[in-house]
Amino acid sequence: MNLNLSGHHVTITPGIRGHVNSKLERITRHFDHVINVSVILSVEKLRQKAEATVHVRGKEIYVENEDEDLYVAIDHMAEKLDRSILKYKDKLREHPHDALKHHSDAAEPDNKED
Repeated sequence: MNLNLSGHHVTITPGIRGHVNSKLERITRHFDHVINVSVILSVEKLRQKAEATVHVRGKEIYVENEDEDLYVAIDHMAEKLDRSILKYKDKLREHPHDALKHHSDAAEPDNKED
């Protein structure tokens, strides 16, 4: 997993980087096929914002969260991202069965010879 961490009007300290890495480890435990994660942290007066875009095969998942504390915003963003990843993973599990059912219906040609 490639992690791109950037800050707008905030300096990315080793403490912030470590906190983001620890929160994103949970995502890689639930879903192995994460290609790239881009996290943007921004600060505007009393508004602290954490945004994340996760690139997985066939989809991009985007979440954001705002709070008065940057660490709380990161925590809530990671929770939203974790729920979104699990939801995407469940959809992937359901999809092959549906495709297999449709494929088996189409594979039986009408061989009616009168």
